[in-house]
Amino acid sequence: MSKQDTHFFNVFSMVIGLLVAVAIVLFALARVVASRTQDLQALSEAQYSKYVEARIRMPAQEAVAGQDNSALAIKTEGPAAAGSAATAALPKNGTDLYEQTCSACHGQGIAGAPKAADKAAWGPRIAKGKATLYEHAIKGYQGSAGVMPAKGGRTEAPDELVKQAVDHMVQMAQ
Repeated sequence: MSKQDTHFFNVFSMVIGLLVAVAIVLFALARVVASRTQDLQALSEAQYSKYVEARIRMPAQEAVAGQDNSALAIKTEGPAAAGSAATAALPKNGTDLYEQTCSACHGQGIAGAPKAADKAAWGPRIAKGKATLYEHAIKGYQGSAGVMPAKGGRTEAPDELVKQAVDHMVQMAQ
């Protein structure tokens, strides 16, 4: 190997060594700066705790038509239950129940649910009588067009409130 080649390899090795050293110093500096700012930002940001709680909250439970859904009404203890109780407060009337729960399916016609103001879809159902509508809404129903979970999945809602929500939807369809 010639003297020029040896000199090139020595210089090349030194440049690579310096670049690696600079990269290590920059990495260490970034870690020091981040350790001083990330924790403070996470603790001081008001929404951060809410986002974390929302991500670790217990998954929602759904009532299934034709099955015993009484276990869904049992509340668990702990911070997840406290967070879900605050967001799922029981509505005061049927209109509020419709807005909070029923409109999820009946607003868009999801899972075969008749849209709230669709007179053609509600006509045959209304013709069967309110007693049948109340029974299907309270106990759940599985028909050829789709599935209606008991109380729309809000098993803690009293029957009278569900009846008011049914009356509201019938009124919208007339």
